[in-house]
Amino acid sequence: MAQEIERKFLVVGEYKNLAHTSMHLVQGYIASGSRTVRVRMSDDRAWLTIKGPSKDGGLSRFEWEHEISAKEALALLPLCEGALIDKCRYLIDFEGHTFEVDEFLGDNEGLVVAEVELGSVDEAVLLPEWIGKEVTGIKRYYNSHLRSNPYSVWSDEEKS
Repeated sequence: MAQEIERKFLVVGEYKNLAHTSMHLVQGYIASGSRTVRVRMSDDRAWLTIKGPSKDGGLSRFEWEHEISAKEALALLPLCEGALIDKCRYLIDFEGHTFEVDEFLGDNEGLVVAEVELGSVDEAVLLPEWIGKEVTGIKRYYNSHLRSNPYSVWSDEEKS
C-alpha cells in the first residue's frame, strides 16, 4: 500500500517512437467517486486497484493494487459501471522519470494523456518537448470520469 503521487499532462507531439514498452489496456470501475475500485487487464495479466480520495489538488492519493488472475478479471468486468476504458499505453523514459502515455480508443479516441509518478509532491521533473498543458486534478481527465463522460462528447472548449 502506498501513496500515489503523479502529475498528468496533455500530449502535443510525437512520442510513440520514444517508447520502450507498449501495451493494450482495458479497465472498468466497480465503484467510482472520491474512492474508486478498478479492474484492469492487459493481455493475460490483470489487477484490482483501490484508490482513495485525491489530495493536494489531485496530485496525490492512496493506492492499493493487487494482481489477480485473468479469469477473475473477466468475471469482475461485467460488474463495472458505465463503459469500459480502452487504451494503448506507451512507457517513455526521460531525464530520470518514466512517463506513461495513454492513447485512448473508442469513445475517448483523440485524447492522449501522459502521467509521471513522483517520489514526493515537491519533486522536480523535467518535461519532454511533446508534453503540453498540465491537467493534474482536472476531474474530466480522470479515467473514472471518462467512462461516463467520454472525450467524444466534450465541447471544443473542454478539449482545449
